[in-house]
Amino acid sequence: MVNYHEMLDQRSLAMHKLIAEKIRERPELFDHPKKTLARWRVIVDQASQPYLEVWQELFDQGVEAALAVATEDSERATALRQSSPFCGVLTEEERINFLREWKARWMAEHPD
Repeated sequence: MVNYHEMLDQRSLAMHKLIAEKIRERPELFDHPKKTLARWRVIVDQASQPYLEVWQELFDQGVEAALAVATEDSERATALRQSSPFCGVLTEEERINFLREWKARWMAEHPD
């Protein structure tokens, strides 16, 4: 039986890998998550602040440090992706295509 949370975590990891690839091809796109993070640090609740502080530390280290953690397969990175400021880097069309392709691939690999 498939663990739903594990499936969502794997989907998030795969999406972040796609986002990282796009940012590496077009480094100016890193400005978008930087602005998102700055905005969120002002408006989100206290429970999310520790995660945002870690993202800020990573962003302060540079794009590669942030992307390395965003695409890392670890418990820490999985937790951080729950508050990921990388939303909005993919266009709506790219996001929908990713979700469609990922679902088809997942279903083929997990037919139960």
